[in-house]
Amino acid sequence: QVLELLRGVQRGSEDRKRPLSRLRWALQNEETQQKFVRLDGSIRTLTGLFTSSLADLQLEAARCLHELSHSSVPAVAEACLPVTSYLLTYLSGHSLEFTELCLYTLGNLVVESEAVRKQLLPQGIIPVLASCIQSPHEAVLEGVGYVLSQLLQAKEAPTEIIPLVLDSVLPQHMLRLVCSGLKAGMGAAVEFAWCLHYIICRHKDNVVLLALGAVPALTLLLLDLASEIPQDAPEGLELLVCPVLRCLSNLLAQTDCQGQGQDGRLLIALFLILQCFLQQHPFLIQECLWLLNNLTADDPFFCSALLSLDLLPALLQLLTCSQMATVLVLTVLCNIAEKGPFQCQRLLQQPLLPQLLPLLTLPDPEAVGQCLELLHLLFLHCPEAAADFTRHGGHQALEQHQSTPELQERAQALLDMVRQPPGA
Repeated sequence: QVLELLRGVQRGSEDRKRPLSRLRWALQNEETQQKFVRLDGSIRTLTGLFTSSLADLQLEAARCLHELSHSSVPAVAEACLPVTSYLLTYLSGHSLEFTELCLYTLGNLVVESEAVRKQLLPQGIIPVLASCIQSPHEAVLEGVGYVLSQLLQAKEAPTEIIPLVLDSVLPQHMLRLVCSGLKAGMGAAVEFAWCLHYIICRHKDNVVLLALGAVPALTLLLLDLASEIPQDAPEGLELLVCPVLRCLSNLLAQTDCQGQGQDGRLLIALFLILQCFLQQHPFLIQECLWLLNNLTADDPFFCSALLSLDLLPALLQLLTCSQMATVLVLTVLCNIAEKGPFQCQRLLQQPLLPQLLPLLTLPDPEAVGQCLELLHLLFLHCPEAAADFTRHGGHQALEQHQSTPELQERAQALLDMVRQPPGA
C-alpha cells in the first residue's frame, strides 16, 4: 500500500495532489513512516515535489515531511537530511502556513537526530532563525521559538549551539519578545522564555544577557505579570511565569548581580504570584521560593525589605506546603538570620519557635538539618531564644536526633547552647 502511494505520487499525472494527500494521512502511522523512508527514491520524490513550482503540491509535500518529522526513530529523521537545506531556504516562504510547516518540521527533526543538528549548523540555521525572529507574525515567532528551544536542549548545545546564538541578534529579540509577552503574544513569549532559561542554566558566563539588561528587564516583567493577576490574568499565564522565575533566579545565582534589580516591589510581586497560583499550580511555589532564596542570600537589601514589608507571615504560611517548600522557606529564614541580632529579633517576634518544633520531627533529614541551622543562628544572635525554645519542649526534640549520624553533631551543639546558664 505504501509502495502504491509512492508510485501514485511518482507517476507524474496531473492530479498528484490526491495520492500525496493520501500519503500524508498514511504517514501519521509510525510503522508506515519507517517503511516509506526505506523505499528507494521515496525522499527524493518528496523533495522534488517540495521544491516544485506548483504551490499546492509544494504545500502538500511539506505536510508529508512534517508527518515524517514526528517520528521518534532517528533513522526516519536522518532519511530527511537531503531536505534540510530546502527547509531553511523556504523559511522566507510565500505563505504563513508554509513557513510554519517548515519551522515545526525542522524543530521536530532536530529533537531526534544529532546528525540533522550537525548538518543544520553549517547550513546556517542560526542566522536564518535570527532573521525569522524579526517577523511580525505571531505564528512564525512561536515556530522560531520551538526550533530554538529544541536546539538549545541538545547535548552539544553548550559548546556548539549556545555560543552561535549568543553571537547573533537572537538574545536581544528573545528578551524583547519575552518582556512584551502580555501585549505581543503569550505563545511566543513562553517559547523564548524557555530558550533564555536553557541558555542561562547551561552557560556559566551570561555576560551577553547581563549587558542586555536581562535582570532589570525580567524584574519589570514579573512586576507587570503580578499586576495582571488580580484583574484579568490571561489563561496559561503560569506557563510564562515559570521560566521567567527560573531565568531570574539562575542569573542571580550564577553572577554577582548586586545592585541589579534591587527593587523591593519584586518581593511583593512574588507573594502576589504565590497567592494566585498556590492552589491551582502549586509547582510555582518552589520556583518563587528558589528566587526568594537567591535574592536574600548574601543580600542585606532584600532581607531588610522582606522584614519591612511585613511579608514574614506570608512566608511562614508556606512552611508546610511541601517537602521542598519547607526546606526553601527555612533556607530563606537562615539567609535573614545570618544578618545579625536585629534580624533574628524580628524573626522571633513572629511565633517562630513553636512553628519550628514540629519540623524537628519530620522524616526528611534535609528539612531537619536546615531547621537546626536556623535554630543555631537564632541562639547565636539571641541567646534568650534558647531559653524560650526549652520552655516549648525543644530540649526533647533535639535529643531525638543525637543518634542520627548526619544530624547528631548539630543537635548536640544546640543542646549545649540551651544548657548554658543565662548570660554565659
